[in-house]
Amino acid sequence: MLLATHAGLFDMSKETAVKIGLTNDLMGFTAAMDQGVFYASGHPGNGSTLPNPLGLIRTSDGGKTWEQLSRQGESDFHALTTTKSGIVAFDGTLRTSTDGKTWKTAASSFTAAALAGNPYSDTVLATTQEGLQRSTDGGATWVLDKAAPVVQFAAFASATEAVGVEPGGAVHYSPDGGATWTRKGQISGAVQAVAATEGSNGNPWIWAATSTEVLVSTDGGATFRPSNAA
Repeated sequence: MLLATHAGLFDMSKETAVKIGLTNDLMGFTAAMDQGVFYASGHPGNGSTLPNPLGLIRTSDGGKTWEQLSRQGESDFHALTTTKSGIVAFDGTLRTSTDGKTWKTAASSFTAAALAGNPYSDTVLATTQEGLQRSTDGGATWVLDKAAPVVQFAAFASATEAVGVEPGGAVHYSPDGGATWTRKGQISGAVQAVAATEGSNGNPWIWAATSTEVLVSTDGGATFRPSNAA
């Protein structure tokens, strides 16, 4: 379990968190299709030689080293995700890229708080103050889903399963890429980030980082416990 923070990347699967690589303020940290490949943005930290802002950077060794792909000194992508056809990112403007190097401006006017996608699908979710925006073409076009819950954080557990968390901590589950939603459980504490992986029988594993700890659910969001609990 990797946790991207303002003070760098940490491996939280150990009893004591282990820092990976140099200190960088990592924003928009997101996984690619291949093992150990991640994208991020943000700002360089102490001892880093990367430009400010970072633009789009990529690691192929689990965060030990990073390569600069594009928009160095231009973009701090606070929201970033991967899709089957490329990358969707928000730095005040919603942008899409098929290779991480050249970008197109998406036809949208909303401000994305978080972006959720999956490298095996072209469905993308964007959380906004107005409600959940949904794209089925890799971020090129968007539709505001007025029937969906107004979630602050969203994540895909698989190509089709998605989870969303409201500002107050209510958890929702979607089996069809955000087309329909079911209310599940409740997270206590101020949620800062959410991640998910595929489980069984419609019960993905969900991780939620709060201001004080990392919680995990193994029953699709119905209940949560500290991730380091036995």
